[in-house]
Amino acid sequence: MTVLLIDDDHEVLDASRQTLELEGFAVEATTSPADALDRLGPSWSGVVVTDVRMPVLDGFALLERVRAADPEVPVVLVTGHGDIAMAMRAVRGGAYDFIEKPAEPSHLVEVVRRALEHRRLVLENRSLRAQLAGGGSLEARIIGRSAAIERLRTAVAGLADAEVDVLLFGETGTGKELVARSLHDAGRRRAGNFVALNCGALPDTIIESELFGHEPGAFTGAQGRRIGKLEHADGGTLFLDEIESMPMHLQVKLLRVLQERVIERVGGNRPIPLDLRVVAATKVDLLRQAGEGKFREDLYYRLNVVTVPLPPLRERREDVPLLLRHFLDAAAARARRPPPPVDAAALARLAAHGWPGNVRELRNVAERMALGFGDGLAGGPVTGAGGGGIEPLAEQMDRIEKQLVEDALARCGGRVGETADKLGITRKTLYLKMRHHGLHRGDFTEE
Repeated sequence: MTVLLIDDDHEVLDASRQTLELEGFAVEATTSPADALDRLGPSWSGVVVTDVRMPVLDGFALLERVRAADPEVPVVLVTGHGDIAMAMRAVRGGAYDFIEKPAEPSHLVEVVRRALEHRRLVLENRSLRAQLAGGGSLEARIIGRSAAIERLRTAVAGLADAEVDVLLFGETGTGKELVARSLHDAGRRRAGNFVALNCGALPDTIIESELFGHEPGAFTGAQGRRIGKLEHADGGTLFLDEIESMPMHLQVKLLRVLQERVIERVGGNRPIPLDLRVVAATKVDLLRQAGEGKFREDLYYRLNVVTVPLPPLRERREDVPLLLRHFLDAAAARARRPPPPVDAAALARLAAHGWPGNVRELRNVAERMALGFGDGLAGGPVTGAGGGGIEPLAEQMDRIEKQLVEDALARCGGRVGETADKLGITRKTLYLKMRHHGLHRGDFTEE
């Protein structure tokens, strides 16, 4: 991020440049407004700090030119006492802020720091939106930049055209139906129907009819023939969510369908061949359920040709900003209002939250934010997996530090020495933090 300083007074220009450089800012200084304009563009990552009274092109004319190039570049006006009223009008017209001459160093630094943070958020939001503008691509549907989501997209892309049934395993709210739809839409069955059935949402008395359909007179009230979900999915994909909730007697029939790809409607005896793919989803350990007699073991092994795990949101916190931007834009569009800005403090609170409801919870948070309810977390800035109160600051910071250390180690390929250098700490300090956070030395290399 760069601070572009413009002033025709060389002494003032040098003094401001030195003040900002001592605070660690990257500064480009010039006495020529025209030269400054040549450096700007829509992707320019910086802010403009300019004097108002300059020959040829004054600060107000420069502001208009900058806003024409990119209306979201922050422009800070440096004004004499008599120019304050004009500067106030300029702020209402789009300037970011103004500073009165002679600029007090700490005030100059604070205004520039806020302006740079504003610009950083603008550019980050543009980048996020660009990533989300992928149309029907997997990147635009299975959203995230974490290693876990990259692995998930790779798995979906590899399985899309494979003629195998798939078992999705993940907590509630991790997006199992979205992944099932992505498998369908990215594969050769995309022209067929995608049929979803939640096995836990239907009473035992009707789920068999829902799955297999029925013939007229098969039971009381069955006045006509009805096509079931399995038959409707012929040529396409059947998604069975919460497969662990399927009654045991239907598990036997489903096993036969998976093995023979043939069904009979309830009340009928004519075999109906099917060409479909079955994607099942569960949030529990089906093998354990089978061991406890709650799920058929043979059905588990038939479904478990390929199991795709879906990561919980707390294990991919770096994806929160991208997902939030996606959900905010969608929620704001539905509410017919502009998406609200999200500052760094709000993002930090959201990143520290435990997300027990996973992506579904984040989507609800975005809905509340789009309607103007602060950071969208129920009851205020809640953190932690329990989601009922505010955790002590030390616990919040501890969790954030662990995430930062884990991310740094991952980016450095598990090399402790390189990670310590990148983090600006000694190797001993890093080892102490790793031990504190339960990160075992044996999992990483020394260099």
